[in-house]
Amino acid sequence: MVRTQIQMTEEQIGKLKKEAAAARHQSMAELIRQAVDSFIASKAGINVEERKKRAIAAAGRFRSNVSNLSDAHDEHLSEVFSR
Repeated sequence: MVRTQIQMTEEQIGKLKKEAAAARHQSMAELIRQAVDSFIASKAGINVEERKKRAIAAAGRFRSNVSNLSDAHDEHLSEVFSR
């Protein structure tokens, strides 16, 4: 392993020590390593080309039963958000 330094707020350190590390009986360093691994895995999961393929494959697969959705999408969206 490579030793490194990071800067965190006092609040982050406090929560990490008291809540996370104590509850799991793991060191802060181990929890940070796990968080970094999780972050890397989430970013490495799907590349841009794969995302494009999935978006194209999803286009047109769903029905809203709203006849003017493409013409009046802003109004429909506004209506949903105002609820």
